[in-house]
Amino acid sequence: MRVVIAEDNALLREGLVLLLTSSGHEVVAVVGTGPEILPAVLEQRPDVAVLDVRMPPGFRDEGLRAALEARERIPGLPVLVLSQYVEESYAAELLGGGSSGVGYLLKDRVGRVDEFLDALERVAAGGTALDPEVVTELLTRRRDTPLDSLTPREREVLKLMAEGHDNTTIAKTLVVTERAVSKHIGNVFLKLGLPPSDSGHRRVLAVLAYLAHTPK
Repeated sequence: MRVVIAEDNALLREGLVLLLTSSGHEVVAVVGTGPEILPAVLEQRPDVAVLDVRMPPGFRDEGLRAALEARERIPGLPVLVLSQYVEESYAAELLGGGSSGVGYLLKDRVGRVDEFLDALERVAAGGTALDPEVVTELLTRRRDTPLDSLTPREREVLKLMAEGHDNTTIAKTLVVTERAVSKHIGNVFLKLGLPPSDSGHRRVLAVLAYLAHTPK
């Protein structure tokens, strides 16, 4: 897998390079400022880009802006965005288009190597990967929406779906059968007014798009 990394913290940047290369991936470009991101991505056309949200020179949302522009220039470009804190507006903006191949993780998650690599590979394959803390924020900050009609178990299933897990993983996590998971997912889509689909990615993305556009 060919990866472009955009991170201004030199220690984390080198750590990402070492982690990815030692896992058999190829890091084709490494940049440390916002203006460098788009040229690197357009030149290298990576399988996935790993970008920090806040980059020099302004340390505001340079990485996110670059990610959104890159996805406009290269439709479907898988992008995994890293952030120091849960910033719901950034997550919502990234996910708002309902496109595939997007991820939003807190930087602490990088230290959990297996989880990080799994999320990266899921995004590169066109799936989604949301940090559990980000999902919790998206769910708990919504009020007076169809989400309120979900049972506690249905909300658990929705949360795990939003993180990008498949039915088998959800069943193992909740210690229930896959048939039970399928039933809960059907109820979730029914209550949210979202049509069911055989595609796990499309189903998750539909839910994420709904959450991203639901007013607080």
